[in-house]
Amino acid sequence: FFFTFIFLSENLLELSAFRAKWMSELQPSSGGKKSVPKAADLKRRQEIAKEEKARELFLKAVEEEQSGAVYEAIKYYKSAMQLVPDIEFKINYSRTPDPDHGGSYLEDNENDRKIDDLLTYFQQQLTLCDGTMKLCEPETDTTQLHISALPFEVLMYIFRWVVSCDLDLRALEQLSLVCRGFYICARDPEIWRSACLRVWGRSCTKMLPFSSWREMFLEKPRVRFDGVYISKTSYIRQGEESLDGFYRAWHQVEYYRYLRFFPDGQVMMLTTPEDPLVTVPRLRSKNSRVDSIMFGHYRLSQDTDNQTKVYVVVSKRKEEKVAEYQRSRFCRRSPAPEAERAFHVGLQLSSGGRQRFNKLVWIHHSCRITYRSTGETVVTAFDVDKMYTPLLFARVKSYTAFSEHPL
Repeated sequence: FFFTFIFLSENLLELSAFRAKWMSELQPSSGGKKSVPKAADLKRRQEIAKEEKARELFLKAVEEEQSGAVYEAIKYYKSAMQLVPDIEFKINYSRTPDPDHGGSYLEDNENDRKIDDLLTYFQQQLTLCDGTMKLCEPETDTTQLHISALPFEVLMYIFRWVVSCDLDLRALEQLSLVCRGFYICARDPEIWRSACLRVWGRSCTKMLPFSSWREMFLEKPRVRFDGVYISKTSYIRQGEESLDGFYRAWHQVEYYRYLRFFPDGQVMMLTTPEDPLVTVPRLRSKNSRVDSIMFGHYRLSQDTDNQTKVYVVVSKRKEEKVAEYQRSRFCRRSPAPEAERAFHVGLQLSSGGRQRFNKLVWIHHSCRITYRSTGETVVTAFDVDKMYTPLLFARVKSYTAFSEHPL
């Protein structure tokens, strides 16, 4: 009974202490609003502790992956990202983990330093004792001919086929990820210089103010060739009144405008109500037989306001001459048009979102009609209003899936 009494007394004391603490927490502090900063400070400390734990797990996963334990690395990666989803972008890789946790990530100062010029670094690594450069070599012995046995000139010719006449520099960048030797080949200044000449012509003989031809191609405003610019326009149109006069129909009209640019200065323009899934494959080649497509040329211009403009002139393709054996009384020929129509379009090139040079804003649209009988030319300018929605770029993989000619 004595021990039971002592046990109950201790429990009562603990219960009284708990109640006193609980009541003190419920009472408002003397400062009025001091409890709010205290809670915010506690939450901040919890977030810091959680991020530190996620960092340790992520660095541990990196060590396991480097040692070949991929399964263990995946578990650590998963645990770290459950704590902090974007922990990968919050880690300072040059910082050495605490030794108490057994971390040894990036302890070597040679690997810890920042490489300013990756191209020079790779060239130094691949340079042999005799001064020659070995771009790549097979990982395992093989009886077949490896690509490293090809001369440098042949390898560069293959790279020009990868870029192709369509200027698929995206494929070149992906090819540079294969190995260090391919990275060096993909940074060849002659390839990027040829690409710049295809886009801007002889006016870009100097790469100033850019540090390289590659930087000029990536940074200088230009239209894109690996896809199509698309705009969608919708409006409500009033229909005819019914025969009994009780109601009048209203129609919702939707149509699309498509602009496809080519590196040689040519352009295709199409206005149609058909969905992009149907229309985009038809714009892959300049030899498209869609009747409503207009063909023409374009040029880039940078005005004094430092804005890049794209000027387009398109018209319907002229019909080919009919062969002699087709000229008979059973073959009805369509009469020659009495007037030629050409459409002049002015667009402002801009960037939006993550992509660059992916937006074309209308600034001018007119139609020039030339009558053959009199030679008179009539120009009709259209009001660029809200019906002219901006054209947004959409990349199409099939446009650069095949190479017809090298760069």
